[in-house]
Amino acid sequence: MIRSLSRVLPTNPIVIRLVQGGSRRQRHLVIRGVFLGGLSALLLLALGGAPGSAREIAQGAATALSVLAFGQVLLICLLTPIFMSGAIAQEAEPRTWEILLTTPLSGLQIVLGNLFGRLFFVVSLVLSSLPLFLVLQGFGGVPPSAILASSAIALATALLLGSVAIALSLTRFAGRRSIFAFYAAVVSWLVVTAAADALLRVKTPSGTAATTLATPLNPMLALESILKSATYASHSAEQLSFPASWWLGSPAITYGVLTIGASGVLLAFSLVVVRQAGLASRGSLGRVEGRSRVAKHVGKNPISWRELHLRAQRRGVLLARWTIVPLGLVIGFLPPLLHWRGDFSTATWQSVVAALVGAETLILALIALNTAATAVTSEREDGSLDILLATPIQPAAYLGGKLIGLVRYLLPLALVPVVTLAASALYALLAGGTDGTSTSVSFISRAQQTLLVPAILPESAIEYPVSLLAFLSLAVMLGLSMSVRCRGTVGAVLWGSTSTLGPTGAVALAAVAMAGASAILGGCGLGLTPFSLLAAAVFPQSYLLAAVEDGSGVAQARQALAIGTGFGAAVCIGLVWAVHRSLQSQFMFLVRRFAGTR
Repeated sequence: MIRSLSRVLPTNPIVIRLVQGGSRRQRHLVIRGVFLGGLSALLLLALGGAPGSAREIAQGAATALSVLAFGQVLLICLLTPIFMSGAIAQEAEPRTWEILLTTPLSGLQIVLGNLFGRLFFVVSLVLSSLPLFLVLQGFGGVPPSAILASSAIALATALLLGSVAIALSLTRFAGRRSIFAFYAAVVSWLVVTAAADALLRVKTPSGTAATTLATPLNPMLALESILKSATYASHSAEQLSFPASWWLGSPAITYGVLTIGASGVLLAFSLVVVRQAGLASRGSLGRVEGRSRVAKHVGKNPISWRELHLRAQRRGVLLARWTIVPLGLVIGFLPPLLHWRGDFSTATWQSVVAALVGAETLILALIALNTAATAVTSEREDGSLDILLATPIQPAAYLGGKLIGLVRYLLPLALVPVVTLAASALYALLAGGTDGTSTSVSFISRAQQTLLVPAILPESAIEYPVSLLAFLSLAVMLGLSMSVRCRGTVGAVLWGSTSTLGPTGAVALAAVAMAGASAILGGCGLGLTPFSLLAAAVFPQSYLLAAVEDGSGVAQARQALAIGTGFGAAVCIGLVWAVHRSLQSQFMFLVRRFAGTR
């Protein structure tokens, strides 16, 4: 067995090629720096205010370990899809598999070589973070078992995501466009399981919450059951029968078993289909059936029409529009309905709405970035860009058509978070009250006055769509810019997401900090992004708590939020115009730089 594995891995040319090639890529070097820099920043923030006594220093080190471990697992979940994106992108180049299948490599060598060759960088990230964990042991209060558990959960998660990517690269149903779908699925998995766990948690009189059915399905929750067992404890295995004693009594071990088992199943599936991977795309080539159709009105800009209708005819898009979008709209009405029936408390209602709309907004932003970032690179790779540039279409019309067509394409998907928030906002407006199940929340102002505000601000039903539409337009424009400037699809998606979500997160954090000092300045800042606007609209008591003194201050803060929303939308539209003009002036130079490349 050991001898066969030694033939598969250490001398595997695929592993050697991937490790040596990835070590020289600037993208991988940047990711390593971001990973270690992020963990180091978390460690410094967690230890920055450590008090002087030995016991308090040990408690601070234990807290720092929790912050560092959660940060490590979260970064692994977000960065592993980026490292594995090359495996998925290979599916779009069937010649890659055809060459591999003509070599003496076996199916096991091809599958495991691709898997471990790409996971090498993820494993190196986990190992490089061990010195940071070991530093904490010098402060005391940090057991080695907690360090090993956090590293094991991170590696198990990376193995599962890597196996999913390898299986996708072999099924022939995935392609370059599925890279972002894979990333969005990872984010959805973390958010949905965390939301399910929050709904299922029941606190005991002592304040301890017990693990739920969703705990072994989420790496963050499994890690929480180990590091925060005082507040999130596992069930006693003696009081439960199998498999409940295994599922609820040892969620971290269950998570490891589930991930390793699922990875084994996916790898076994990959071994079965690996020999068909190089030929699966040929069956659909050359079979074009002639059929007549009525001519369609294209409009003034054919690029806009092409982006909208060509994408809307894909099976995945049709499936999403006729299943996922209606389902999302129906789910959006459930939180106010459950609150009206008394099944949700006001705090639970607010948390569920924030989780739903926040996850939907993030997924929508990622879809917009991925779609826009692949809009030009995909045409360059399949050669259709050369044909388009041979027509009389000018750069301004080409870029403007791409922008308008993609925004129109995203509008049906944008209805889901808009309707979800609007349903709760209108319910808060129409079903007000002051009893225990009311749609109002109270807070104590700086002047020690008890003030009431709607649990969800009703005006957010108008403010949020304005902010979201402007933000999506900016995300699409920045994605298009990266699509023109970058040679490949993966690089365009990566840099487009970084250049959009990074500054957006920084602005949102700065706005939250300003809200703690001034409700007026905070309101203007919170309205700049849809994410911060959502937080202020769904949790108004937290936004107003720090700086409001009386009822007039509440009204002024809500007006400031509306002003900030309008200003933020204007800034986004201005940036869209500026990026469009800049890209228009450089378009021909950038296109000629990559002319003839695939």
